[in-house]
Amino acid sequence: LFTITVVLQLIACNPNSQSTQKESYKINCGSCHIPPSIEDLPKGIWKEEILPNMAARMGLKINDYNPYKGLTYEEMEATINSGIYSTKPILSAEDWIALEAYILDNAPDSLPKIAYPEFKSLDGFISRTIALDSTPGAMYTYLGFDEESGQVLTGGIDGRLMGYNYVTKEVSTVGTYERPIVDYTNKGDRSFVTEIGKLDPTQLRTGRLIQSGAEESIVLLDKLQRPVHTLVYDLDNDGMDEYVVSEFGDLRGQLSLFERNSEGSYDKTMLLGQPGTIRVIAHDMNGDGKTDLVAQTSQGDESITILTQKDSLKFTAKQAIRFSPVYGSSWFELAEYDGDGDQDIITVNGDNADKSYVHKPYHGLRIHINQGDNVFEEKYFFPMNGSTRLLSGDFDQDGDLDFFVVAIFPNYDQDPLPSLVYLENEDAETFRFTPRIKEGTPEGRWFLLTSGDIDADGDEDVVVSSFTYALTPIPEALSEKWNQSRTDLLILENTFGE
Repeated sequence: LFTITVVLQLIACNPNSQSTQKESYKINCGSCHIPPSIEDLPKGIWKEEILPNMAARMGLKINDYNPYKGLTYEEMEATINSGIYSTKPILSAEDWIALEAYILDNAPDSLPKIAYPEFKSLDGFISRTIALDSTPGAMYTYLGFDEESGQVLTGGIDGRLMGYNYVTKEVSTVGTYERPIVDYTNKGDRSFVTEIGKLDPTQLRTGRLIQSGAEESIVLLDKLQRPVHTLVYDLDNDGMDEYVVSEFGDLRGQLSLFERNSEGSYDKTMLLGQPGTIRVIAHDMNGDGKTDLVAQTSQGDESITILTQKDSLKFTAKQAIRFSPVYGSSWFELAEYDGDGDQDIITVNGDNADKSYVHKPYHGLRIHINQGDNVFEEKYFFPMNGSTRLLSGDFDQDGDLDFFVVAIFPNYDQDPLPSLVYLENEDAETFRFTPRIKEGTPEGRWFLLTSGDIDADGDEDVVVSSFTYALTPIPEALSEKWNQSRTDLLILENTFGE
């Protein structure tokens, strides 16, 4: 949950008194990231999950916690070499006890629950469930829409890239790869597939970028650290694409730029040296005619960073939005929400597959309005437990932006279950949205979102894919239903223009 910088800043807190502890915590724990609020996690999570891991990072052992438990020898060696867990104590036992007591004294017993508004029915869409094969359950790690072929594309944990044509109902195999597919880019005569390597958290570098052509596939980049997204883009307008890879990693990770050199291989430049990069978008953010990058990171210093291209492929990074390290940043989009000509940012946070699994009231969708010069102010928040993916677009064709949000970590006690919510924009100026939800129990464990003119009638439809592998506790009845279901996709056919 926390990077090593969090731990090192935490230990600077003076344990001599409660008031000194509080002031020191605020000052020192905010020097390189937003200070994690103790009140954002309940006492039990701190005691059983967070504090033992923090102690291990400081070279201390409490409650028999072993950060290397369950790792293979190779993974253990890579984790040790990362330097995250100190081999020598860097805090005395006395100071640790005082720090632990301070945190537990100030942590709440529980977190408040989200008070969801009344959900309206999901009008304006015809929903259809799709089975791509005869196998029950679904393990899709990539979802996209290829406008050229008119196919919905799915990438699986088994390395299969499949295409589905909603009009003809044809299912085809686009490609077969060795490792889980997490991203795909079609560039006409070439396509690019990002393999994450190992899906579960690991320090091993087993990810790859594969280029496929008409006759062969080649490994362009290998030994990537759990890459989850690749931007294929000509950033310097020289006629050749560069590759910007979000190496999400685990304890370590980075955002990397790969440029082809005169020998035909690729030179690597680290743009951001922190784990948890989810995706990067290319856009001229300052109007100087050069392509900039906007990246989201989700580990430790959770943030949206704008990388401004000053000279050819030379970028200057500046954080535009920052979140607490417990927020679980999951996705973002650039969009012109208020019609003033500059790009606003929409984010969702709700990743709950970590050491702090608890329903968090600060999970949800946020709209950050660009006040000019890429200074952003949060103007709207829709709370939603476990929200992990968003999709923006004028789906009801009334001239403003609406949003779809998926939560793979919803609160299963909530009825109806808000795992897929449509926020229909009723008044953009006052940020008034009507939340809509599909009635009944969700047919799948919704995970990914994409959109496109799926039915070739001229408007924007929505596709949702399922991922039934349990990352967190799920009610047994629901888990059994989803694992036995043949539902792979949910198609929401747009009928607003009819």
